[in-house]
Amino acid sequence: MSYDASAIKVLKGLEGVRHRPAMYIGGTGVEGYHHLFKEILDNAVDEALAGYATEIWVTLNPDFSLTVEDNGRGIPVDLMPEEGKPAVEVIYTTLHSGGKFEAGAYKVSGGLHGVGASVVNALSEWTVVEVFREGKHHRIAFSRGEVTEPLKVVGEAKGKRGTRVTFKPDPEIFGELRFDPSKIRARLREVSYLVAGLKLHFRDLVHGREETFFDKGGVASFAKALAEGEVLLHEKPLFLRGGEGEVEVEVGLVYTQGYTTEILTYANMIPTRDGGTHLTGFKKAYTRALGQYAKRAGLNKDKGPQPTGDDLLEGVYAVVSVKLPQPQFEGQTKGKLLNPEAETATGQVVYEKLMEALEENPRLARLVYEKALRAAQAREAARKARELVRRQNPLESDDLPGKLADCQTENPEEAELFIVEGDSAGGSAKQGRDRRFQAILPLRGKILNVEKAGLSKALKNAEVRAMVAAIGAGIMGTGDEAHFDLEGLRYHKIIIMTDADVDGSHIRTLLLTFFYRYMRPLIEGGYVYIAQPPLYRLQVGKKVEYLYSEEELQARLKELEGKSYEVQRFKGLGEMNPEQLWETTMNPEKRVLKRVELRDALEASELFERLMGEKVAPRREFIEEHARYAELDI
Repeated sequence: MSYDASAIKVLKGLEGVRHRPAMYIGGTGVEGYHHLFKEILDNAVDEALAGYATEIWVTLNPDFSLTVEDNGRGIPVDLMPEEGKPAVEVIYTTLHSGGKFEAGAYKVSGGLHGVGASVVNALSEWTVVEVFREGKHHRIAFSRGEVTEPLKVVGEAKGKRGTRVTFKPDPEIFGELRFDPSKIRARLREVSYLVAGLKLHFRDLVHGREETFFDKGGVASFAKALAEGEVLLHEKPLFLRGGEGEVEVEVGLVYTQGYTTEILTYANMIPTRDGGTHLTGFKKAYTRALGQYAKRAGLNKDKGPQPTGDDLLEGVYAVVSVKLPQPQFEGQTKGKLLNPEAETATGQVVYEKLMEALEENPRLARLVYEKALRAAQAREAARKARELVRRQNPLESDDLPGKLADCQTENPEEAELFIVEGDSAGGSAKQGRDRRFQAILPLRGKILNVEKAGLSKALKNAEVRAMVAAIGAGIMGTGDEAHFDLEGLRYHKIIIMTDADVDGSHIRTLLLTFFYRYMRPLIEGGYVYIAQPPLYRLQVGKKVEYLYSEEELQARLKELEGKSYEVQRFKGLGEMNPEQLWETTMNPEKRVLKRVELRDALEASELFERLMGEKVAPRREFIEEHARYAELDI
């Protein structure tokens, strides 16, 4: 094939977005799907930040389209002479258009690239934009980025003002995905903390529920909510606020007796999962302030190990929010803030305000620094003689559990631990594995629900103790029994392997709850995986293939119409012989593994509490919302 001018293709308008959606929304899975909602919501929030909107309404419609409405100024509808089109049409059909480029339009904004609205429009089956402005009700409609109904006045505004956007993501791009009410609620709750005083209403017309999110406490309330369930060292969260140049900084800070550190960062209300300059500025200033205060107050008289930044942050829950005129992010999904002025401003505000807070709360300062000293001592002791430190907890035996079939390699980077449901499946896995690098730990039945039971009861559970001993890194929590150190990790792949049924899903959720609450660094470090065993074995003549979902099976059977075949449904791992288990689920060259990632700490914490906590009503609501996804054997 010749490579000349005929091989070059130019994608016009929004074609490029539909051709490569991952460039703009990070992917076409669940996260990318909900990113569309966040883009439209961010535009409404920008109106609130600019001081024009006080309320936002989000509606999940019966057809699973989504409506976002604000009471701001309304998108401009007048003609843009250079474009020959109304401004609202240009914003929704042209990349890099919008009101975020001119310095006077928005002092603070999350949408700096001018692509959010047009990308949502391009990736939606249809979009309707209604503008209530200057006494008129305007409407324009689109389909997959193209105008289907030109802008026209359809009535009077009747005292209303603002913008209403309704859109339905395109199944050609996203398949059968639909909006998850819990993800919408999580983002609205997050915004309510970040924009104190803004009212956000959620109407779920699919499940018949309404909820309003409104908080006056801001990021301080947010930090306290993050630390829910922990024992606090102080009643009122610290609120550090200030500015430097055009950058405004707000930090909420809570100290707990625990060992978990949770720091969420935001730039112009946009969650920056990968941190950035504002996080760097916070950590540097935080460490410097505590170190300076301890020196002045004579808190550190020991000649032993000095606390590091990580030691000083142990047990801290914090929310760092910055607002700045021209934020620079890494990529359209805005995962990391790059502005150097954000580091300078955050550092200055945190250092000055934290020093003031410590001076006003000497008792708290002493408790925090003494805790950091203990953390430094434990870290040093662990480095020198980890086994001595770990003997102080209830898991004092260094012996591995008897039912663990360990692997031969002593290199953790090569080693894999399969946590398997049931002795029967465990037996097949032990016979089918590659002994050189694969270890098997069978569990009997369902482990304890640690969300309800707590750490002390969990440590009395034989299955929990077996996992902790096998993994080798210890356990997080509060009290003398808690110690966690990734240096002791014996396997860099910890793979949950359960049956592909409701019971298997429940066991998987129990295990993930345990890992999240008491071994979270395993998830944060990307060490936890979920195996994907097949649901069906399909034999056509002498050829055997394995299928992993009902949809996959039906599609394959359509292809085989008129041919003879045999289908076997696997109801559990125990039904597979060792060779089948190896071939389908354990062989690194053929298997499919899902890595467990922590993308949104607040959403994850609330989801575990909702699914596994004491309250029944939230769990019932979740089941009602997601019942259609369940695959049941009847």
